[in-house]
Amino acid sequence: MAFKKEVVEIIEPRDVFVGNVKADVTLEEFGEYESESCAKANEVVKKLLEDYDGKIRFNFRHFPLTNIHQRSLKAGEAAVATAQEGKFWEMHNILFANRKNLGTTSLKLHSKEAGVNNKRFLDDLVNATYGWQVQGDLKEGLNRGVKEVPTFFVNGEKVAKATYDELSKAIEAALKKVKKKVTAKVPSKQKAA
Repeated sequence: MAFKKEVVEIIEPRDVFVGNVKADVTLEEFGEYESESCAKANEVVKKLLEDYDGKIRFNFRHFPLTNIHQRSLKAGEAAVATAQEGKFWEMHNILFANRKNLGTTSLKLHSKEAGVNNKRFLDDLVNATYGWQVQGDLKEGLNRGVKEVPTFFVNGEKVAKATYDELSKAIEAALKKVKKKVTAKVPSKQKAA
């Protein structure tokens, strides 16, 4: 007797956003959880989301620099695992707050703090259940020219520096482009004869 294998849909990192999910401007970061620079950039992103409330959406993609940070890969997998329960952003912030404490057992504790109830969380980490998703982000980052973290894109355009001012300028430019496209689509009113 053959058994049907259960197909499980995995929520991919590229599909996880915070902010206005329908916004025309997307701020995207390739980063990792052990990096001090990424932790600082996370604070910048929080401010941008506040200052551009409703106008942008943010997407975090995993780019673990495992030659420097050995625990960044598992931390990325843990974040993807929590996304399956809709707790990605809670875990994302907890991981940055605890970036010096990202061992497997600690990741399990962090997931509980984020509100994850998955009893298989530790098994999923040990078995690298979400390893392909993190590797997929890494590969995409490499294909897009990412060499260091954090690397930001606004609507697909790489931003030179991960500072508030540079990211804000890029967001403003993207908002203007979007506005021009929208006004170009609106037909001008014809005068009644």
